[in-house]
Amino acid sequence: MTSTASRERRDEPSQFALLRERRFAPFFWTQFLGALNDNAFKIGFTSLVTYEASSFAGVDAKTAAFVIPALFVLPFVLFSATSGQIADRFDKATLTRFVKNFEIVAMLTGGAGFMLHGAALLYLCTFLMGVHSTLFGPVKYAYLPQHLTDAELVGGNGLVEMGTFVAILVGTVAGGAAAAEGVHGVTLLAGLCVALAIVGRIVSARVPQSPAPQPDLRINWNPIGETWCNLKIAREDRTVFLGLLGISWLWFVGATFLSLFFGFAKDVLSANPDVVTVLLATFSAGIGIGSLLCERLSRGRIEIGLVPLGSIGMSVFAIDLFFASHALPVHAHLQSVSEFVSAAAHWRVLADLFLLAMFGGFYSVPLYALIQSRSKATHRARIIAANNILNALFMIGSALMGVALGAAGVGIPGLFLVTGLLNIVIAVYIYSLVPEFMLRFIAWVLVRTFYRVSPIDTQRIPHEGAAVLVCNHVSFVDAIVIMAESPRPIRFVMDHRIFRSRLAGWLFRHVKAIPIAPAHEDAALLDQAYSRCAQALSEGELVCIFPEGKLTRTGEMNTFRHGVTEILRRVPAPVVPMALQGLWGSVFSRDEQARMPRPLRLGGMSRLTLAVGEPLAPADASPQRLQEIVQTLRGAQP
Repeated sequence: MTSTASRERRDEPSQFALLRERRFAPFFWTQFLGALNDNAFKIGFTSLVTYEASSFAGVDAKTAAFVIPALFVLPFVLFSATSGQIADRFDKATLTRFVKNFEIVAMLTGGAGFMLHGAALLYLCTFLMGVHSTLFGPVKYAYLPQHLTDAELVGGNGLVEMGTFVAILVGTVAGGAAAAEGVHGVTLLAGLCVALAIVGRIVSARVPQSPAPQPDLRINWNPIGETWCNLKIAREDRTVFLGLLGISWLWFVGATFLSLFFGFAKDVLSANPDVVTVLLATFSAGIGIGSLLCERLSRGRIEIGLVPLGSIGMSVFAIDLFFASHALPVHAHLQSVSEFVSAAAHWRVLADLFLLAMFGGFYSVPLYALIQSRSKATHRARIIAANNILNALFMIGSALMGVALGAAGVGIPGLFLVTGLLNIVIAVYIYSLVPEFMLRFIAWVLVRTFYRVSPIDTQRIPHEGAAVLVCNHVSFVDAIVIMAESPRPIRFVMDHRIFRSRLAGWLFRHVKAIPIAPAHEDAALLDQAYSRCAQALSEGELVCIFPEGKLTRTGEMNTFRHGVTEILRRVPAPVVPMALQGLWGSVFSRDEQARMPRPLRLGGMSRLTLAVGEPLAPADASPQRLQEIVQTLRGAQP
């Protein structure tokens, strides 16, 4: 019998289908052209002051490499709070077109700076483009959940991230190539930037209307007070706030690497400006591919288990880049691209950059989708604005760290090493505060290395609202498997003895698992467990209980107890029956002949099934009826 899951996977449209729909395509190309223009301008400007500093009086090339990105992010600190309010109050299509008009003015200023070799005008344009991005940022990320379903958010964010970094690549190539054209370079850069701004404005006319979620909002023009207010709103959900910090840290890492590429190419790799394009192209391709792979790796869900995977990869390859930078051949001249790629040692550098960026894509896309899905619609743009403020502060911190460590004699490879080590510290801090990330990562690894899971009708698990999930109890990892297949967090009701374990107890307490004990062991704890389940349901959460009360010792189901009835007596809620099959006999079960599952063998991984039944009304959810349904589901074959 063909499984429902298999049919669903065949019927699911590719994320690329969004590029054919008006609700997404004009917005995508508008933001693409804006990012392309940003980078064509910044790379052209940076290239000119790095390799032709004499044309710009009073400009120090090494300082400019940090000043340009710092000046670009300064408006995020000054104006993000205001831009978040504006995005919540006004139609996002109207705001998008206003921002594109502003971009034309900014690029006319920059074009004049290029033509006149006026560093002051170019620095002013850098600041104005920062204002442009500050205004568009909350619109950009609040637009997606307004026009995409939850199932499309990961794919949509992946396309946006991919598009952003392809735009960085194209802008890098275009800006670098134009800057390299000698006396005609400044003319080409000026014309290119103004033309891109005009085309972006034309495309933005097709962005569909996006009504304001809070049109009566009174704008607080005090940036300091409103910034503090936005951060307080973001902190209301701890997971969302730490997600914001996680994204901001990625901007710190990205800003550190991107700001160093010109110096890395010239001073460490002994390479000419064309090699900078190769480095940036490799980095952009990595994060673009990583962003697109998120949709497949997460099967279209918001899978925050990918975030720890991303942070691990980022640290590994940032640290390896440090060692790769010390194993390079010495050259007395600046190498061309052909000379650079002909050396095997340089391929290790490119591999490190590509893989670091790819894991950065695994890290960022789920975090953006998480924030968009868990933020209140009426406050979403202001939470994104809070994120932009944090991003700006972290990017300024990156610039200050680069300047300070450079002044202390730390070379560019040393900065890569410091960043990789700091990434480990930040990751451990965030995951210790919100173990949900690590538990989802463990669940993701378990069901994709040791097991091949065949989900049947898992779309029946509610995407919103309260419900009680009921499942048979086969192994110690039942909760992890269910967690991996659920579209949202679950409050598991678990044996109180699990919480005695230092590690497992710490993890499950932090994900708000509910300890329970039999009445003869601890009647007070039992009553408290029922009360906590009732409270969770009244707050619209999912609660999962294993009504057998213990693991099976024979592979057959034990009798369902009356725990579900007690929970529903306090708060009536829909009941969703589920059944696990395939875990009996694994090392995680109580089978006396248990065996380890076989990992990473295509076609040879242990198979298991999670089948989900139709939701039942509370009045129909007796223990006997639930056991019958779960027994039937347990016999279902994928």
